Formats: sequence, C-alpha cells, structure tokens
Amino acid sequence: MLEAFNFRVIVEYLPLYWKCLLATLWLSGAGLLGALIVGVVACAMRISRSKLVSRVAGVYIESIRSTPLLAQLYFFYFGLPSLGIPIREETTGVLALTLNSGAYMAEIIRAGVQSISYGQIEAAMSSGLGYVQRMRSIVLPQAVGVTLPPLLGQAIVLFKDSALLSLISISELTRAGQIMTSERFMPAEGFLTTAVFYLLIYYMLKGISGWTQKRLIFREAR
Repeated sequence: MLEAFNFRVIVEYLPLYWKCLLATLWLSGAGLLGALIVGVVACAMRISRSKLVSRVAGVYIESIRSTPLLAQLYFFYFGLPSLGIPIREETTGVLALTLNSGAYMAEIIRAGVQSISYGQIEAAMSSGLGYVQRMRSIVLPQAVGVTLPPLLGQAIVLFKDSALLSLISISELTRAGQIMTSERFMPAEGFLTTAVFYLLIYYMLKGISGWTQKRLIFREAR
C-alpha cells in the first residue's frame, strides 16, 4: 500500500501543513481560552440563587448542547451578516468554538463545584471563613482536581472540532488536505497527512493531561 503513496508530494506540501497547523493551534487555543471564561461565568450563573440568572444560563447551555456545532457555525457565518452584523471568518470560528465548548465546560465545572460536600462548607462557615476564603481554600482546590481530566478531554474535542472551520474557508489542517486534494487529486496522501498532524496534537494534549493528573496525585499524597 505504501508503494502507491507519493511521499514527494507530501514533502512538497509540508510548508502549507505547518502554516495550517499554526493556524489550528491559535484558533483552537483562542477558542479554548474563551470557552474556559464562558464556562466559569455560565457555571456561576447556573448555580446562582437568582432564578432568572440561573434560567438564562440554563437556556444557553441547553441550546448549545442540543444543536450541532456545524449549525451554530453556519448561523454565525451566514446568519449574522444577513442581520447586519459583519464578522470575519477567523472571528466566526473562534466564536463558534468558544460558545460551543463553553456550554460543556460550564456543566463540567458545575459538577465539580457541586461534588464538594456541603458539610465542608458549613464547617468553613462555622470557622469564620468568608465566601472568598471558602472558595479559595476549600471549594476550588477540590473542584479543580475533579474537573481537570474532563476539561482536558473537552479541550481535545475542541481541537478536533476545529476541523469544521475548513467549511468556511479558514486555512487550518483540514483545509490543507482539501487544497492538496484539489490541486493534485491525492485524497489519500492529503487527508492521511492531515490525520497525522491531528494525532500529534492529540498525543500532545494527552501527555499534558497525564502530567497534570500525576501532579495532582502527588500533591494530594503530600
């Protein structure tokens, strides 16, 4: 099978793939940062004592989780300009990744916060700790340990979902495979190379996940 592959053409297109890899990394990284911020804010709203605030967050989370990312991406790309809101392709991609992944991260963070037993919070309150002190010293350290693995898993999903940005002509890894296929008509070489680059990203993130979990276990053991 390997004899049929034209590795010379793959090498020829490597500069394009490296350029698109950098684009994938910065687009996904910006989306991940935005998703973390949106997730924390949405989580705080979701567990708020205000029913209105909690419902607003609930509508956002359920709306995002019940619709496909592709539909959301097309809404931002085609729908917003038709409503008189022009937006660049890169901004559209980051916005779609941020809002989509942010809804899932909000639920992950909420599960971590609610996993802390109320008895610990009551004990902290009886010791005279204020709200900020309780969150900093008791709730958040434990919640981070619980939510970090699933958050890193969601980060991996976000990086893979960035492949959909090729559908709005953003030059990322999948788009590189499409360009190579259209110019040389070599879909096997083009998309296999794309898959290899995604595998590199996956194992890099998996390594970070394993390292952070070991660090957490070491800290808890101490």
